[in-house]
Amino acid sequence: MSLNRAFASFASRTARITGSAPAFAVCVLVILAWAASGPAFGFSETWQLVINTGTTIVTFLMVFLIQRSQNKEALAVQLKLNEIVAALQGASNRLVNVQDLSEDELRTLHEHYTELARLAKEETDLGGSHSVDEAAERHRAKAKGDGGAARPRPRAHGKR
Repeated sequence: MSLNRAFASFASRTARITGSAPAFAVCVLVILAWAASGPAFGFSETWQLVINTGTTIVTFLMVFLIQRSQNKEALAVQLKLNEIVAALQGASNRLVNVQDLSEDELRTLHEHYTELARLAKEETDLGGSHSVDEAAERHRAKAKGDGGAARPRPRAHGKR
């Protein structure tokens, strides 16, 4: 097994275990035991240093394990969404791998969707939907009174 695969498996297992109720209960018990031992150690600086050092080390390591698990889950979700966008007729292929766009490009897309939401609010047909590419065109066609029969747009390259 490769080092990367072994770490991925370890990170996934550890994140699942540490996120459980029993793991939380163990942490609470450790804190209670530490607090109860305070009088025996005279609430000394060393006594305080033990808990501070222990929690710092655990937190430092958990950040990396949790981030690894979240990265994997986020990638899986993005792949599933990309498959849905690629499979849906009328969906904009520009949204495949949208997570790789710059912040400016994302803002531009957000403005398109804001406009799409504004147009949808004006509609009385609750079953209607639009892609970003055709929303304004269909809205204009409906406003002219031809029932929204907008001319078909050329299909994006690679659409099924």
